[in-house]
Amino acid sequence: MSARLAVLPQYLMPKQALTILAGKLAGAQGGALTTRVIRWFVGRYGVNMSEAANPDIAAYPSFNEFFTRSLKPGARPLAQATLVCPVDGAISQFGAIERDQIFQAKGHTYSTTALVGGDEALARQFDNGSFATLYLSPKDYHRIHMPCAGKLLRMIHVPGDLFSVNPATARGVPGLFARNERVVCMFESAHGPFVMVLVGATIVGSMATVWHGVVNPPRPGNVRDWRYETQDVRLDQGDEMGRFLLGSTVVLLFPQGFLQQGINFNPDWAPARPVRMGEAMA
Repeated sequence: MSARLAVLPQYLMPKQALTILAGKLAGAQGGALTTRVIRWFVGRYGVNMSEAANPDIAAYPSFNEFFTRSLKPGARPLAQATLVCPVDGAISQFGAIERDQIFQAKGHTYSTTALVGGDEALARQFDNGSFATLYLSPKDYHRIHMPCAGKLLRMIHVPGDLFSVNPATARGVPGLFARNERVVCMFESAHGPFVMVLVGATIVGSMATVWHGVVNPPRPGNVRDWRYETQDVRLDQGDEMGRFLLGSTVVLLFPQGFLQQGINFNPDWAPARPVRMGEAMA
């Protein structure tokens, strides 16, 4: 079966309605029923609760609170590296941005301009730079951390579709990460500017940042833009910057010349390789 044919049902399903419903259910406090659902989820996906700050499944009043659980202190030590991996997950793709084109999967690329919501001036800063796309599966820890210290400059909420972001869908839906709903966060660092894009997906109830709280909902259907240049929102390397309520993908953009000579990614990295928050990225 071709990759495009395999994802055909996703074009037909009511993704927005399913996602809104899932968000409401995940936020509900259902007592024993919630505990049973979490217990099933842990068994089904092999979630490692031993590293959770609270490993007691019954202690989580809602599925969202379980899904965005914190980890025990020291569970994710930071590598001695200029850039550390911001999430637990798996590498989808990484490497050079070819002029303004980001590699998604065989036969598919998308533009930096499309990814950041149509702002050409913002996108041009990353021409011939570097990118990394990291996929978070259901079993993963779903908080997102800073790859290096940075000052927040801007946040953009871009409305869009809600296709799944698993590897099979990445192979079958052109421009997937630039057509799904997303939150674009731009930072300034000691090494130059960089962008972290939180990409939504089917059943992803919402995305949140530590400085704003829940970004979506609401979903007004238009691009929303927040400026922070005059505010002093600073985060250290390894600090939490946001979270997914029901998981998805993070895309990172770095300009040409970031770290002076550009990005030298961890030589152990390869597509589909599992990664952990805090390990060396570059």
